[in-house]
Parts: sequence; C-alpha cells; structure tokens
Amino acid sequence: MPSVFVQGRPTAAYPPLAPEARRGSVRRVTEAGEEVLHKPCRDVTEFGPDLAALIDDMFRTMYVAEGCGLAANQVGVDLRLFVYDCPDDDGVRHVGHIVNPVLDALDPAGRRLLDEGEGCLSVPGAVMAVPRPDRAVVRGLDKDGEPLVVEGTGYFARCLAHETDHVNGQVYLDRLSARDRKRALRQSADRRDEVFARRAANAEALAEALAETGTGSRSDTGTGAGTGTATGTGTATGS
Repeated sequence: MPSVFVQGRPTAAYPPLAPEARRGSVRRVTEAGEEVLHKPCRDVTEFGPDLAALIDDMFRTMYVAEGCGLAANQVGVDLRLFVYDCPDDDGVRHVGHIVNPVLDALDPAGRRLLDEGEGCLSVPGAVMAVPRPDRAVVRGLDKDGEPLVVEGTGYFARCLAHETDHVNGQVYLDRLSARDRKRALRQSADRRDEVFARRAANAEALAEALAETGTGSRSDTGTGAGTGTATGTGTATGS
C-alpha cells in the first residue's frame, strides 16, 4: 500500500508540506456564527490562476491552523472548494483539493458509523464526538476542471464528510445536540486565545523557515503556515 495519495492517486514520495503552501499566504479563518459558514456555497465556474492562488492560500492557512482540511468559506470565500492533508486509520497520508465536491450517499447496510472526536478550525479549541460513516466517496473536479473521485476511510472519511458539510453551509455544531453544542462553544471560548497564539507562532516559524530556503509565499509578513502536516479530523486540530 502506498504511504501517500495525492488527488486520490498513489505517489512514491511527497514533501512534508504541500507545494501549494510554499506559494500561498495565510488568510483569516472565519468562525462559527459568520454568515458565510451557514449558507450553501456557490459552484466554482471559473478555472484559472485566481482559483489556483486561492488553493495555495488555503493550504498555507490550513497548516498554520494545524488542520487536516479547510473549506473555502472558512477563509471567507463563498465557493464549493476544500483542501486537505489528512491521514486515514492505517497511517496513509492523503493530500489534495476538490472543487464542487459532492458526497456519495452510501447504502446504510454497507457502512458503519464511528462516534469519535471531531474538531473544526472555525470552532477553535473545541472537540466533540460526532457520528460519521467509516467510509466516504467524494466526486468533483480538480483546479483545471478535470473530473476527480476521492475515497477515504476512518479519519480521512470523517475529513471528507466534514469538509463537504462546510460547502453545504453546515458546521459540525449543527450535528450536535443542543447540550453538546453549548459544551463545544464553552470549550472554544476557554481555549480560543491559546489556539490563536499557537497559530501565530506556527505562522512565524514557517515564514522564517521558507525565507531561509528562498521559498517564501507571495507576501510573507510573519503570517505564514505551520511547520508540519495535519494530524487528522478526529483530533483537536479539526478541519
């Protein structure tokens, strides 16, 4: 079994940071309650350099926030698009982006629900158990408009479902009971400052590292990305 899949295809080797992150710049991560997160996103209809630049920025923002996935509306852009760098339960790394994603409806008889911890970069610091299928299939396009199918199991399936929820205007809080939703918001309020401080430290560290290698972003100003890959939706990192 290959150890890395990029855009759903096995890859012999891949750097710790996706190349897109080296080109990108960090954007502000939107938070639950902002309108852009709570309405369905628009389909992407234009493919070109602007879309590619957005993907670059999203990768960099995802790494600085220690996430395993990030949707466009999480950086304030009302488009059906997400990026990911996420392991599955077997330790296989999955990296890529999906434009206009659609999550396949799986036969209930052939799936298993896993009730495991899930976080979200737009609810900083909170982790709650959310039931998700142990398998996911997402169909969409790549940045050039070519058809794309990505399949995942375990944590990666959770990531794919979570990000597709985002482009449909849902956050994971919407899948919680009223009581658990309040608990998640309390967790976030308690940990928000700590999370933001860690993101700032990650930003500075990677901006400096890339400056040393001459591969900084379009506008490195101490707000670059984190220094490692994501660790999975089922952890505090979220997506």
